[in-house]
Amino acid sequence: MNLHKEGILTLTLVFAAVVAINLGISLLTHNRLAEILTALVTIPVFLLVVWFFRNPARPVIPDESAVYCPADGKVVVIQKTWEKEYFKDERWQVSIFMSPLNVHVNRYPVSGQVTYFRYHAGKYLVAWHPKSSELNERATVVLKHADGHEILVRQIAGAVARRIVPYAKEGVWVSQGDDLGFIKFGSRVDIFLPLDAEIKVSLNQKVRGNVDVLARWK
Repeated sequence: MNLHKEGILTLTLVFAAVVAINLGISLLTHNRLAEILTALVTIPVFLLVVWFFRNPARPVIPDESAVYCPADGKVVVIQKTWEKEYFKDERWQVSIFMSPLNVHVNRYPVSGQVTYFRYHAGKYLVAWHPKSSELNERATVVLKHADGHEILVRQIAGAVARRIVPYAKEGVWVSQGDDLGFIKFGSRVDIFLPLDAEIKVSLNQKVRGNVDVLARWK
């Protein structure tokens, strides 16, 4: 299993804590039952953190007409929305909720140039809260496709997630399927598309980044 680079420090710290706790219990109590119970609690916690930072190989099949899902999770919003930060007009909004058990790597849904990037510090409302897109910690990336279409991808931290790690830089050209960033530990990604885009996912559908097509250009 491949692990994402963002997990190296966290996994090192958690592993060190697990070793210290188990060693401490062994030295302080000399109680076999206590040692077993401690191991039964701490080892699964470490394995869950390992699972969270997994980074499955997902080589994308390049498709210039497709907008791939940028994240794993469940589609929780499909609606026409007034996008306030960049476009300042009506767009299709598709939102994908990532639980702590989902892969948390975010990927570029299309190839193109990063024309806009902003990081916003903010609150930590639950990710499905209607105002989380505007009030929570978030990072906004706009991609301009070679054919002129622009899409906006917004990484949103949730009540559990407390850190967004974006990789986007304005002016850089990116490829469909490359890493856009990472969110720790439960979160949401909003995608804003032109109204002439044909949405290919449905509400409550479980999707995978780089695998499922979210929309196509008409």
